[in-house]
Amino acid sequence: MTQTTPSPQPADALLTGPAPADALLTGPAPADAQLKGPAPNGPPPTGLPPTGPASTGAACGDAVPPRVLPGEAPSAPPEELSGVPTGSGVPAGVPSGAEAPSSVPPSDAVPFDVALGDVPGGRGGLRKRPRMHRAWFVAVVAFVTIIGAAGFASLPGLLIEPLHREFNWSRGTIGFAVSVNLALYGLTAPFAAALMDRFGIRRVVACALTVIAVGSALTVTMTEAWQLVLFWGVLVGLGSGSMALAFAATVTNRWFVARRGLVTGILTAAGASGQLVFLPLLAWLMKDHGWRPASITVALAALVVVPFVWLLLRDHPADVGLAPYGSPDFVPKPPPVPGAARRAVTVLFSAARTGPFWLLAGTFAICGASTNGLVKTHFVPAAHDHGMPVTAAAGLLAVIGVFDIIGTIASGWFTDRFEPRRLLAVYYALRGISLLFLPILLAPTVNTPMLFFIVFYGLDWVATVPPTIALCREYFGADSAIVFGWVLASHQVGAALVAFLGGLARDVFGSYSVVWYASGALCAAAALMALIIRRPTVKQRTA
Repeated sequence: MTQTTPSPQPADALLTGPAPADALLTGPAPADAQLKGPAPNGPPPTGLPPTGPASTGAACGDAVPPRVLPGEAPSAPPEELSGVPTGSGVPAGVPSGAEAPSSVPPSDAVPFDVALGDVPGGRGGLRKRPRMHRAWFVAVVAFVTIIGAAGFASLPGLLIEPLHREFNWSRGTIGFAVSVNLALYGLTAPFAAALMDRFGIRRVVACALTVIAVGSALTVTMTEAWQLVLFWGVLVGLGSGSMALAFAATVTNRWFVARRGLVTGILTAAGASGQLVFLPLLAWLMKDHGWRPASITVALAALVVVPFVWLLLRDHPADVGLAPYGSPDFVPKPPPVPGAARRAVTVLFSAARTGPFWLLAGTFAICGASTNGLVKTHFVPAAHDHGMPVTAAAGLLAVIGVFDIIGTIASGWFTDRFEPRRLLAVYYALRGISLLFLPILLAPTVNTPMLFFIVFYGLDWVATVPPTIALCREYFGADSAIVFGWVLASHQVGAALVAFLGGLARDVFGSYSVVWYASGALCAAAALMALIIRRPTVKQRTA
């Protein structure tokens, strides 16, 4: 009988070694495997399993397992006889203690093609990861969107004096409309975060921008104070609440695993960037053309951003077949979560049973009181009380926006590297000190001490946001965006109270001084509250 000569194997087959010893128990190889040619040493012509060191993968001198016919049980486990663990795939000639290359990666390893830049998704199952991750493009779109919607936040402080002169409305009445706007801005945020989980970021943000545009445009037709409350307070408040910082938190949580603090700082700084863009423009319009063109400008800016959002913003990395930035694993897009309102309330009740939630809400309420409610709303009229032109005061607020961008991005960078609780304590303490000095710095002209206050205060303006979001994420995990929405609601409630009380104090005392001193004391209390927030337990981290 003539013996056939084994066909040569490809070079890469020699690297993987022969089949492991336990494969002998499974019977003959499938038919398609036989077409590829025999193993390197070739089976004997009889078809019996090969024997000898080369076929089992054992080194010379090691024990050789007995022949195992299909259907027979071995007399001893193969690993006990050969000295090689079952399935190790050690090629012939390699010592038994050596590790050989394997064609199958461990189950917990990142696949080689993903490590090189391929990611799951697309029709072919894998798609090449672009040189710059798509998450950064989404962050840019979100940044521009927040800038486009920032005009609404720049206008309230500029409206007080023109509306007071034209309609003879008291500053308390105008402050009440602003307070309704600020309160709804915060109270809408947690429900907007839940709506984004239900309908997607793109739809919610596009609708919010449209509502802002409608409310701002309708203010030019008002003749009564209740119309100011309805158009600017309710409509613009609801729309801006859906564009609040919960939007930034949702984008960050979905698209980023690494650099979350930095991205949060950048998106938070977008509001300050919008303030920098809009404040000088709106102040000039109001000086030369009245307040109505300024309101129309805000409406148009919000409308321009709508197609930008609809065409370029994506809800989840899985929509474009990518893993989140910094994640080695592909994350499937979660299904829509029904019952957005019920979920927002349920998350609130759950979070309200914890002490850290109330500490975060309390500190953030003081943050809102000392920024949006006080400085953003009353700095321009307070400076005007001391003889400073409205355009000069608005320009100082714009400079605050410049340094706010620097301070907020730096705060995000610090949050990735330092303890968020200590950062919050430092930020609130420095803010309180600066507010105590402000009453003696106000003057008809812009002097050097005032510029120092503007720079110092600007660096600290919303630097509290990245560490606050980080603490929400640390304590509340997957629900952190909704929890932060409720924390943001407290921020806006604090802002609304001071926006109203500040105007009332000006009507009663003829000055804003008492408001500055009270806010400085509140910031000192917030610094102490931040220090007593405890680290989450292991149970809280895994909840």
